[in-house]
Amino acid sequence: MDNDILMTVVKCIIILAVFSALAGFTTYIERKVLAFIQRRPGPVHVGPFGVLQVLCDGIKLFTKEDFVPQNANKVIFMIAPIITAATAFIAMTAVPFFPGMIVSDINVGILFVMGVMATGLYGPLLGGMSQANKWGLLGGARTAIQLLSYEVVTGLSMLAPLMLVGSLSLIDINNYQAGGVQNWLIFTQPLAFLLFLIAAFAETNRTPFDLLEHEAEVVAGYATEYSGLRWGMFFIGEYANLFTVSFVTALMFLGGFNDLWFIPGGIAIVLKVMFLIFLFLWTRASWPHIRPDQLMWLCWKILMPLALLNILVTALVIL
Repeated sequence: MDNDILMTVVKCIIILAVFSALAGFTTYIERKVLAFIQRRPGPVHVGPFGVLQVLCDGIKLFTKEDFVPQNANKVIFMIAPIITAATAFIAMTAVPFFPGMIVSDINVGILFVMGVMATGLYGPLLGGMSQANKWGLLGGARTAIQLLSYEVVTGLSMLAPLMLVGSLSLIDINNYQAGGVQNWLIFTQPLAFLLFLIAAFAETNRTPFDLLEHEAEVVAGYATEYSGLRWGMFFIGEYANLFTVSFVTALMFLGGFNDLWFIPGGIAIVLKVMFLIFLFLWTRASWPHIRPDQLMWLCWKILMPLALLNILVTALVIL
């Protein structure tokens, strides 16, 4: 029992350390990918190929003034970023990143991951409501509308694949796709994959659905009054969620960590996640923002009916 507790603690520390570092390094990768697609250099001056820019940004966040607005609800204002970062890393505890690398293989793993990620909504919502700023309040309300709406699409898009697998465990979902590429759920459930991926863009606040703080606006939505490390915690959580969603997508639709031809399973899932991360970055460089009304129209009038139709057709096929 003591060894099990020790191994669990060690795995948690590894996940926290690795994905905290990856969240920071992904900001560098994103800037270089966007620069390459848009034909500009990106970070080049600090360190080889500008790679030490990540270190400089980290130092700036740690040393920048921690400003709390005078009329804000100070307790909630300070707790909100912690909620976002904590829920992002807690969700990772039920994700099997590699064969044998999982903190807790619970039988409702996919529900746990999606449920904890959904709880992260309270971070931006409370942050926007607590800062005594009308733009922050509007940003928090917009956050709640977007995330709650697309949580429904995410849940419905997963139902049809889960009906085929007959289990909510991510390990079982991975094992269901063993035996070759032809068993991947993306081929039996292409519509569910497309719906899940579109919802993932909204859930992780990625372009063209990045309306939570909407960098094109003068203000920054729910993060208007945040600075320094608290501001950084929101975006560490955002990038951690990006990795979680990519791993879940690879596990649910792209064969998980099963061997891919001559490629070992551990390397295969890393390649799949790298491709999905690049897809998120590529989309940001290629598509403009959409309006909030367009976002809601897409969710409730297009994606929702398609998800329900897919569930109905899958049920009829199973019967």
